[in-house]
Amino acid sequence: MMHFLRDQDLPVWLAARPWLDVRSNDEHTLISYRLGQALLRIHPEADASVVLPAILMHDVGWKKFPPEQLAAAVGPNPRYPELQRAHEIEGVKIAAESFARLAIPGLQVETILAIIDGHDTRKKAISHEDALMKDADKLWRFTGHGVATIGGWFDTPPKETLAMLESFVLPSMLTEAGTTMAQALIAEGTASAFMTDLLHIEASA
Repeated sequence: MMHFLRDQDLPVWLAARPWLDVRSNDEHTLISYRLGQALLRIHPEADASVVLPAILMHDVGWKKFPPEQLAAAVGPNPRYPELQRAHEIEGVKIAAESFARLAIPGLQVETILAIIDGHDTRKKAISHEDALMKDADKLWRFTGHGVATIGGWFDTPPKETLAMLESFVLPSMLTEAGTTMAQALIAEGTASAFMTDLLHIEASA
């Protein structure tokens, strides 16, 4: 685990982890964290001490709701769209309590909480750090883990899942770096999804 999480972020992860054992949020969070680090390498002017703790805490609020409703709270036609806002509100409460308990010197708590509060429902970023956190969160959806997880929620194969993500999520990316990374992941995922078909294609007579 050394060098995966920054030393200063490990207490935040340990505080967040008990709240992330629903909807594959623990795995989603760790992948988003690394994607956030990749974005920060492209945008070194952004404050990593805001972006990365926000990523670790952004989805803790989902655990407050019935597990059977979680997958139906997102997507093009959600049955419980109100949970998208509700999980942000609960997430801010949980994160605020966790940060107060951790009492990490110099942690920009209010700035981080403002990012968590609206990370899904607020379409425009309130800061550069907010934009990177949002893009890291959404980039997970294009990864192999994200495509498999989302496909499981909606019972869609990878080809359909990737097409859905390209239509509905790609246009919402907020940074050029995030968009480029998403397009690269779509290219890789699409190649993998069509690999068997393409390897066995026959020339027409």
